[in-house]
Amino acid sequence: MSLSAPVPPQPQPPALPPLPDAAALALRAVHRAASELRRGTPVLLRSQDHFLVIAAAETVGARGLAELAAAAEAAPCLLLAPVRAAALGVPRPAGEEAVALRLPPALLDPTALRGLADPTAEALLPPEGMRAERQAPPPLAGAALALAKLGRLLPAVIAAPATGLPPPGRLDLLAVEAPAVLGYPTTAALSLRRVAEAAVPLEDAPDARIVAFRAGDGGIEHLAILVGRPEASARPPLARVHSECFTGDLLGSLRCDCGPQLRGAIRRMAEDGAGVLLYLAQEGRGIGLVNKLRAYTLQDSGLDTLDANRALGWGADERNFLVAAAMLDQLGIARVRLLTNNPDKLAALAACGIEVAGREALAFAPNGVNDRYLETKAQRFGHLLA
Repeated sequence: MSLSAPVPPQPQPPALPPLPDAAALALRAVHRAASELRRGTPVLLRSQDHFLVIAAAETVGARGLAELAAAAEAAPCLLLAPVRAAALGVPRPAGEEAVALRLPPALLDPTALRGLADPTAEALLPPEGMRAERQAPPPLAGAALALAKLGRLLPAVIAAPATGLPPPGRLDLLAVEAPAVLGYPTTAALSLRRVAEAAVPLEDAPDARIVAFRAGDGGIEHLAILVGRPEASARPPLARVHSECFTGDLLGSLRCDCGPQLRGAIRRMAEDGAGVLLYLAQEGRGIGLVNKLRAYTLQDSGLDTLDANRALGWGADERNFLVAAAMLDQLGIARVRLLTNNPDKLAALAACGIEVAGREALAFAPNGVNDRYLETKAQRFGHLLA
């Protein structure tokens, strides 16, 4: 009688990590959809009762238009922010969050669409000009423009109703829920987590640390610059909510006062013994660097900061200050003295649960280039510069 050799124990597959929760999955879907629009690829926007296939007018090419047409159940329209439509001579309807235009074939062209979307590229429009007719905006039009904005694209979208089913012979389009798009700013802010920290001695603040925060979709990081130990301060520490400004902070642009405010805030915190500067990835009041450069072009043509942003289809200020409140909460800082000239920041932080114990001014004299910019801040944004 022969005995068989014992069977060695078989390795067990590693345990699967827990599935992401619904909020994380929604963030991921919105981030992917915004990236698709940036690439010129259509996506499917859906709600419980409606499907809308959309593509960004700024980036869509011939292939993207063909894919959109294959998924569409009806002729596409162009969705524009009301302020951009008004600049094209289309009357602004009361109460509508998007203007829908039925375009003739000559304007259903990638080059012409860029001209319709971008006031700095209107020379790309055909010589015969604008001959579009208004139509009722489709359901989900507001979410379509919101998704383009999340991708830092101009809020101008080609859209058509769809069934939600893929056309024969091609892959599904990426689908995203409209409520997830509209709720993204809040969900992303509440999902922020600390991911890295290091001591970074600064010229004006040798005892400084930088803490990086990342949202649940893995997108752009926001930073906190801690001077001293503000989280352990016996009194409310100095705090500044500073939106990144590549041109001013890094290059020393004279068009704004961002660079002096950044460095001045850090110096003030070092002199005070402690402070926190929240460096938010919200360039150009939330419109992104590319759109800020477009706004600069419009300003050189005579518009001020506020009107230039609106001419691009954006609001005057698109920033989300819940991001700052979430960062302060994780840093253990519930009370601050805010370094700002902007009353809206005081109200926004207070509305998000941060106690603002006082305001400290942070104003700098005009430099001969940014005079009108500072005047606009005071007169149209209500900044306290006097």
